[in-house]
Amino acid sequence: MKTRTFKELIVWQKAHAFVLAVYKLTSSFRDDERFGLTQQFRRAAVSIAANIAEGYKKRGLRDKARFYNISQGSLEECRYYLILSGDLGYGNPAVLLDDIEEVSRILSSYQRSVVASAG
Repeated sequence: MKTRTFKELIVWQKAHAFVLAVYKLTSSFRDDERFGLTQQFRRAAVSIAANIAEGYKKRGLRDKARFYNISQGSLEECRYYLILSGDLGYGNPAVLLDDIEEVSRILSSYQRSVVASAG
């Protein structure tokens, strides 16, 4: 099924839901983390969904792959921030582990299907 906008992609929808969950989680972090972990975590989470959206409109396979790869890197960054948040006792980041794993799995599958459709 052909999509008309990135918003129709399940992978983007799941990534966007993860961003919203990260914002909710980080809103409970200590105030002195506002310009530290909170900002970094939110930036990385937004980058996942934003790079999926940007890659969606790229015409060339190399461009698409690059943006999806950046998205995957930001996802791994967020995975670390979940671990760090837990170790610091900030909120309950464990609830987002399943969400990030689902986004990772779907993104990997999506990347493979984009590559396969070009070859």
